[in-house]
Amino acid sequence: KLKDLYKTTGDIMLTNQDTLRKVIGFSGILLPLLLWIFVLISTKIVHGEPFWQVLPSISHYYYSRAAGVLVIVVGLIGVFLLIYKGEEPKDFIASSLAGLFALVLLLFPTYNLTGIESGRFDSVAVTVLHKSPFRETLHNVSAGIFLAALAYMSYFIFTKSKFPAKERTPEKRIRNRIYRVCALAMVVAIAVIFISFVDKHGRIISQELYDRYSLTFWMETVAVEAFGISWTVKGRSFFTDKV
Repeated sequence: KLKDLYKTTGDIMLTNQDTLRKVIGFSGILLPLLLWIFVLISTKIVHGEPFWQVLPSISHYYYSRAAGVLVIVVGLIGVFLLIYKGEEPKDFIASSLAGLFALVLLLFPTYNLTGIESGRFDSVAVTVLHKSPFRETLHNVSAGIFLAALAYMSYFIFTKSKFPAKERTPEKRIRNRIYRVCALAMVVAIAVIFISFVDKHGRIISQELYDRYSLTFWMETVAVEAFGISWTVKGRSFFTDKV
C-alpha cells in the first residue's frame, strides 16, 4: 500500500524492494509502446505525416527521435537492476549482471537504421554511426545476456519459497506459473532472434518474412513484456497472498 512507503522518514522510496520491482517491471512493459508513440508523434510534427510502422528492432530506436526515451528507460532499468538486492546473494549477482549488460547495450548500439530495406526507415533516422562489426556484435551479445539473466531470475529465483510445495498458498502457485511462462517466453524470443542471425540463408525462417514483419522487434517486445510482467508480479502488484 502507498501509505506503507511513508512509515520510515528520511528514507528514499526505492529502498523498498517491492517498489523497485514494480518500477523495473512497469518500465519494461511500457518501453515498446513509448518508443512507438514517440516516433509516431515526432514524425507527425516534423514531416506532417505519422510513421505507423515499427522499426526493425527496439534497439534501432536509438537512431530515431525516440533515442532519449530508449536511453532513459533502459538506463534506469539497468541502474535499478544494479542496486536491486533481492533476497539472497544469487539474486544480486543475477540482477547486477542483467543491469550491467543493459548499460553496455546502450553504450554499443546496433547497426545503423539507414539503408535497411531500400531506405524504408531513412525518414525516421536522425543519427548515423560509423559501421563497426565489433560494436554490433557486442550489442547483440549484451542484449542476449541481459534477457537471459532476467529469464534465469524469473524461472529459478522468483519461484523459490521457504515453504514446501504442498504448503504454498494458491496465490504463490499462480505466481510461480506466471514466472515460468514469462521465463519460457523470454527464452523462445531469444532463440528466434538468435536463429535470425545464424540462419542467413533462411532455411528455418525466411529472411524476407523476417524483415517484412520486423520479427526482431516483436520478439524483443515479447521478451521485454514477459520480463516486465514477471517483475510486477514479484513486486506484489498482482496475486498477493491473502493469508
